[in-house]
Amino acid sequence: MEADSKLNDLLEKSRIDRDSTGTVSFHQLKKPLMLYLKVTSELAPSFVSEIGADKVEFIFKKPNGFRPVGSYSTRCMAKPDASVDLLLHLPKECFHEKDYMNHLYHAKRCLYLCVLKNHLLLSSSVEKVEWSALQNEARKPVLVVFPAKKVDHLPGFSIRIIPSAKSLFDVAMLSMSSNNLPSVTADGDSLPTPTYNLSILEDMFLEENSNLLENRLSQWKALPDALILLKIWARQRSSIYAHDCLNGFLIFVIVSFLARFGYIEKSQNALQIFTKTLEFITTHDFEGSGLFFTAGKTKILASTEENKKFKELFPVLICDPSTHVNLAFRMTSIGLHELRHEASSTLTRMKLSDGGFEEAFMTKIDYPVKYDHCIRLHLEGKIAEPTSVFCLDKEYWRIYEQKVHSLLEQGLGDRAKSIRVVWRNANQGSYVEDGLSVLDREPLFIGISIRSTENAFRMVDIGPDADNKEEVLKFRKFGGDKSELRRLEDGRIAECTVWETQQWRRHLIMKQMIEYIFERHLSLYSDDIVQLVDQLDFSLLYGDKALRLTSVFPPEPHPLVCVKIVERRLHEHMPSCIPTMEVMIQLEGPGDLEIEKTKTDFLLQIVKKLQKVKGITRPATENNVVFMGGYAFRLSILHETGFPTYAPVARLAKRWVSAHLFSGCLAEEAIELLVAHVFLTPLPLGVPLSRFSGFLRFLRLLADYDWWSCPLIVDRNSDFGINDHKDINDNFMSSRKRDEEGRQNISSAMFLAAPYDKASEAWTTFSPNLSEQKRLVASARSSANVLSKLVLQEHNDSVQWESLFRPPLDKYDAVVLLHRENLPYPRRLLFPPKLNQGPKGDHVARWEASTYVNRFLLPGYLERSHEQLKEELMLDSDPTKCFLSVLEASFLIQNRNIKTYRGSYRALLSAETVWDVVEAVKRKRDEDETDPKEILKAVGEMGKGLVRDILVAQVSMTFLKA
Repeated sequence: MEADSKLNDLLEKSRIDRDSTGTVSFHQLKKPLMLYLKVTSELAPSFVSEIGADKVEFIFKKPNGFRPVGSYSTRCMAKPDASVDLLLHLPKECFHEKDYMNHLYHAKRCLYLCVLKNHLLLSSSVEKVEWSALQNEARKPVLVVFPAKKVDHLPGFSIRIIPSAKSLFDVAMLSMSSNNLPSVTADGDSLPTPTYNLSILEDMFLEENSNLLENRLSQWKALPDALILLKIWARQRSSIYAHDCLNGFLIFVIVSFLARFGYIEKSQNALQIFTKTLEFITTHDFEGSGLFFTAGKTKILASTEENKKFKELFPVLICDPSTHVNLAFRMTSIGLHELRHEASSTLTRMKLSDGGFEEAFMTKIDYPVKYDHCIRLHLEGKIAEPTSVFCLDKEYWRIYEQKVHSLLEQGLGDRAKSIRVVWRNANQGSYVEDGLSVLDREPLFIGISIRSTENAFRMVDIGPDADNKEEVLKFRKFGGDKSELRRLEDGRIAECTVWETQQWRRHLIMKQMIEYIFERHLSLYSDDIVQLVDQLDFSLLYGDKALRLTSVFPPEPHPLVCVKIVERRLHEHMPSCIPTMEVMIQLEGPGDLEIEKTKTDFLLQIVKKLQKVKGITRPATENNVVFMGGYAFRLSILHETGFPTYAPVARLAKRWVSAHLFSGCLAEEAIELLVAHVFLTPLPLGVPLSRFSGFLRFLRLLADYDWWSCPLIVDRNSDFGINDHKDINDNFMSSRKRDEEGRQNISSAMFLAAPYDKASEAWTTFSPNLSEQKRLVASARSSANVLSKLVLQEHNDSVQWESLFRPPLDKYDAVVLLHRENLPYPRRLLFPPKLNQGPKGDHVARWEASTYVNRFLLPGYLERSHEQLKEELMLDSDPTKCFLSVLEASFLIQNRNIKTYRGSYRALLSAETVWDVVEAVKRKRDEDETDPKEILKAVGEMGKGLVRDILVAQVSMTFLKA
């Protein structure tokens, strides 16, 4: 019932009532146009010449009419795409019978739209007119008209004017074996131009095929809603809603085929039709059998020479009723593979207990979150060729996509699970006037899904054996100077490519390979190739690996706890603090209660045993800490993870939480559970195998999850059964029921259920509260949007990337700055505080740094023995945490509501909670005459020696003085 309610809500919010759009102003298009106007290529000279057309001119005649088609006419419009498709019937008088040759039709089609555009711009009812392209085909522009009168609740409402060319040419001259571009030859022989021919045939049968769909939809009550669901599903997936894969028209075609031939029934509801459509997409043989609409009742048309040609020339075949047009002639085999994969993943997720509603319809699966390795190729001015090359049988950009894909497929081999190359370049608004050469301004985008980290991080690729001369030559031609003969472990001698790198940089091997491939085979420079791989590494490059590898700052060995003591003079700046690393031990056997009873004794016994091992000691003040190899280890209990990319993603997540000042409300263990959920519940995507995709999914989990209504269940080993899920949901509902009287009183707005913690009592019992949760969600959403834009758009400077970890300080009323020299680990700070980003106002006071707390052991201490120096080490010393704890406790005792937000180098008082303090003080002013400004001075006094300065925003100071 809940799933049905969600589905109905989604449909209600997504439907666009055709009547609500008002009367679309088609009448403006029917006003008298300038008849007998002589039209020449001067209206778009660059476009005409660059598609390879000869001299073009004709006498303009008014259109044969306009007709709305598509979603508008079938009442299947779905937000946010508020546009109406309007067919423009081109008059036959403007064309000659052989204009199907040499791009003359495409040239006249464009010039006709140029006249219409100029006419529309004279109308007061039109705000603006822009150019777009039909399915990213640059030689087939369309007009996008924005009415001056806005439509309520439909921002960006527009009308797309699409020319149709019914009966303009002899269909026989546009067969799949015909050559209509004499320049397309091989060794002097003419080659067929099937893609070019279909580009014209598509326009000729556009209205006829639209009628077929409209007639079918009018007979089915549930079909419109099913189509809306399919469009929502496809639009959420950038990799398939593209020119070489799926579009709204093809969705209509497939559903219409299913309805016509009994794959779906009129008694089925919208979700059932949606499911049946995905099942058909997943299983049907589009490459071999294809889809055929026929005038009779048979499903498959008898094999003809033309249909054989279709199957030979195109990887996907969806033949229209006329049998002249392959409606899927733009779809590539890669596009079909992506479509099937997405359909299969969605169906798998829908079979689970909750029905997969969120994953199917609400989860955005765009390029940055789907692919592990994203690349932008900046090709402006890099593909300059004779003008005719832009449009032969296929447009040059489609050929270049295939070339890039082929190079990567050959070069990466089994490192890549899938490769997606998309050049969405035909939406440059001025390309008709400026010419096709401007279309290379938009970067070409590449998304790569890694097969496994083991393959991706491999340093040697083994090629053919040395005695296979032909294959060796091919291998060397592709690999160039990276190719070399090597003797393998099994004794074979084979050609290999070697990608030497340091161990901690192995995640960059594919970056190195791709750059080499493009420089060698496409003559690109490194500046032309933007690979989104290591831009976030600046926040992690510190020290060496340790334990779970999830620490943002992996510890370095301390000289005083090493087995061999080196000369003291080398350690004049010997740290006085040493952090401990958690050693988690998972016990088998008794239940939780028994473990709790024996845990302390068990750890003490382990420590005693370890002390007998040479090189292991323990401090006198700690029972469960041991020193070994320069590190301090604190023994405790938990589990290890099984995903190679989990560790760096967890480190990025912790760094982000700390940088955005949420360390005080979100424990490190809670962050690890959130990241674990990303890896353990990857559908409808897959397990993230890169830092970028994993980190972005973590941010979107924080931003998009329904924390108020649903518990987040982290089931590492799939141990939870039906009863466990029931217990967790009961615990969750009980916790929410206790707070249903007022959300502001919720002790924690995040419920994390995991093994041994079904009631979310371990890490999120008291925090984050609702206020903190709102800030956390808002910050995560903002960072996720920034990261997505950085992947997709041209932002290569370090400042943009640093902004992910540099939150604006102007959201706070007060900023407390600390003395860097008194922090235990100042090298962990990514950036110094930028005061110009913070609140503009007064300095409350300034304080000097303390000389009592020292980050390094004083010179006098170095005279002592090694054992005496060990006793001076401070385990897990963190003055910042102590200061904030004392500060919060002090205000709690004084019955004043204050909340601090903890970061790596500063503490901030949030605007909301500082006002709480001010209001509380204002109410008491008559009683104790407390000056609110004195409260902030007291904050500095509590942290005297550690606090450097306190800044207060101008607006806050105005209120404080009131």
